[in-house]
Amino acid sequence: MRRPVVEPSFLRRRAVPGFTLIEIMIAVVVLGLVLLMLTQSFHAVATSKVHGENVLAVSQAARTIVLQMSDELRGAVQTPFTASKTMLAGHARMQHFVPMDTLTLSTLDPGHRRSIEDFGPEEIVEYSSSPNPNHEGWNLLMRRQYSALLDSPPAGFSDPATLVANNIISLHLRYYDGNRWTESWDSDNLAPGQALPQEVAIELVMGGPTGQPITLSTVVMLPTAFQQW
Repeated sequence: MRRPVVEPSFLRRRAVPGFTLIEIMIAVVVLGLVLLMLTQSFHAVATSKVHGENVLAVSQAARTIVLQMSDELRGAVQTPFTASKTMLAGHARMQHFVPMDTLTLSTLDPGHRRSIEDFGPEEIVEYSSSPNPNHEGWNLLMRRQYSALLDSPPAGFSDPATLVANNIISLHLRYYDGNRWTESWDSDNLAPGQALPQEVAIELVMGGPTGQPITLSTVVMLPTAFQQW
């Protein structure tokens, strides 16, 4: 009869639950991939939010410019029966094969009051542009305002023009005289009572945050004041 073989106690090991090195490495790799995807998602959301806010800011700036020009055009009131200081000069210009028009008009001052003899002093507003030296294809839109009581332009006028925007791509103005649309307008060559167009179309294109154009357009109907007897 053979005696059973007894394994020494130092050779007997109890099975301890745990992870192997390969399992730990696989878990680390999976966790890294998950964190990478989350980081990319957060970055995409943050980038999209910033881009959307920048586009909204440019769109708001374009609306503000068009609204201001529209209000000033509506302030150029024409009076067929009583002489008024009415003037509008719009010149079509091409710059880098895109329209960059200029506009000069007399508009009623916010504090305007009717004088004893006729309509009182008005304000002269000028819009002009020049290339943006820091960004090719963009233009600087400048605005200047002075009293119509002064010379046009006033002698020794040194008040610098105000920078309205530095990312203008194009500014296109058109004028409707009741029969057809024209690309320019000069009230000095027209008869009293017909010095202003009936409508003015404004198309403004501004550069977005990534260079894409943002276009805003409107048509402004100019009012006419009739004297009642």
